[in-house]
Amino acid sequence: MSAAAAAVWGRAEQQDFRARVRGCLLGAAIGDALGVGVATLSVEAIREAHGPDGLTDLAPAYGRRGAVTSATQLTLFTVDGLIRAQVRRDTGAWHPPTDVHRAHLRWAATQRDWGPDERRKDNGWLACEEWLYARRDPARANLTGLGDEILGTLDKPKNPTARDAGALVRSAPYGLLVGWEPHLVCQLAVECATQTHGHPAAYLAAGAFAVVVHGLARGESVDGSVQRALAQLAPRPGHEPVTEALKHALGAVRQGIPSPARIASLGDTDGEHAEDALAIAVYCALVSEDVRHGLRLAVNHDGPSQTTGSLTGALLGALHGETALPPAWLAELEGRSTILELADDFAMEMTQGPALHGPAVSAPGWLARYPRG
Repeated sequence: MSAAAAAVWGRAEQQDFRARVRGCLLGAAIGDALGVGVATLSVEAIREAHGPDGLTDLAPAYGRRGAVTSATQLTLFTVDGLIRAQVRRDTGAWHPPTDVHRAHLRWAATQRDWGPDERRKDNGWLACEEWLYARRDPARANLTGLGDEILGTLDKPKNPTARDAGALVRSAPYGLLVGWEPHLVCQLAVECATQTHGHPAAYLAAGAFAVVVHGLARGESVDGSVQRALAQLAPRPGHEPVTEALKHALGAVRQGIPSPARIASLGDTDGEHAEDALAIAVYCALVSEDVRHGLRLAVNHDGPSQTTGSLTGALLGALHGETALPPAWLAELEGRSTILELADDFAMEMTQGPALHGPAVSAPGWLARYPRG
C-alpha cells in the first residue's frame, strides 16, 4: 500500500484491516490443523473414528492437537517475503516475486536443517523460530522447486506438470495487499506459484484464490469476490479448468443442503488437483453458517482435508475477521503467537511502512526483523 493510500485510513479502517489479516492467517492455520488429523481418511473412515457427524473438533496429528502442516509454514514465509518486499522499496530494488522466492528458500532451509543457528540471526526473525523446523508433509513440488536458487517464471516455470495445491495453499497473503488492484494481486500470485508449480491449473488457481481473498479483505461478499476472480482468469491461457471449477462451486450452492457427497462432486480428483481444492473451499465458504460450520464441511470428505480446511479457513477469516474464529481451537493452535506477531507486522507495514523505515526514518529494530538484503 502506498503512503498516500495509508494516509486516508482512519483508526477504525486500520483496525478492521488488522482483524481481517489476523483472521485470514489464523483461520488458514486452524483449518490446516483441523484437517490434518483426518487427512488420509475417507469420509466413511472419519465417521467411524469420530462418530456419525464426522470430525467436529481438533484431532491429534504429529503428536499433538492443533499441529499445522507445511501449508501454514509456507504461508508465514509468504507474508515475511511480502513485508521484506515492501521494505526494499526504499532502495529502489523492488521485485516482489524475487523477495517472496527468497522467503520460500528460507522455508526450504527449515526443511533441511535441525534448527536455527548463527547463520539465521542476521536474516530476520521468522527463520529463527524453532518450531518451524519440522517437516510436515510438504508437497514434493515445493521441495524440488525450491531445491535450488533458480527463479521459476511464467516463461520457464518449475515443475511444469505439478498440478497439486502446494502453491495454492500458500497464496492467501497476496490477497491481503488491499492497496493493490486485483489484476496485480492475481499476477503476483501466479508468478510466485510458478516457482514450484508449473501447470497452468495450479498457478491460475493460486491467482484466483488470491483475488477472492483480496475481495473479502476489502469487505466484499464471497460471491462477488469469486466473480472478480473469474474476470481476472478469463484472458489467461489455460484458465478453463479453474474457471469451470469455480463455476461448478457457485452452481452447487443452489443444489440443496451441503454434504460430503456434494463436496465430492466438485472435483474428479477429490481435491487433489489445485482447482478442485479451490472449488471445495469456495463452496464451503459460500454455504457456511459460521466459521466452525464452514471448516467442518471443509474437512469431512474424501479429499485432502488439511488443504481444503486451510483454504476455507483463510477465506472465512478474511471475510469475518479474527473474532469469528472458534476460541477453543485458537487456544490449541501450534505457533499461534508467531502467527499473530507476523500478522500484526504485516498490517503495520502495509499501513505505516514509510513511518517505520522511510528515507528520513532510522528504525534499526524493524530493519533487523525484516532486513533489506
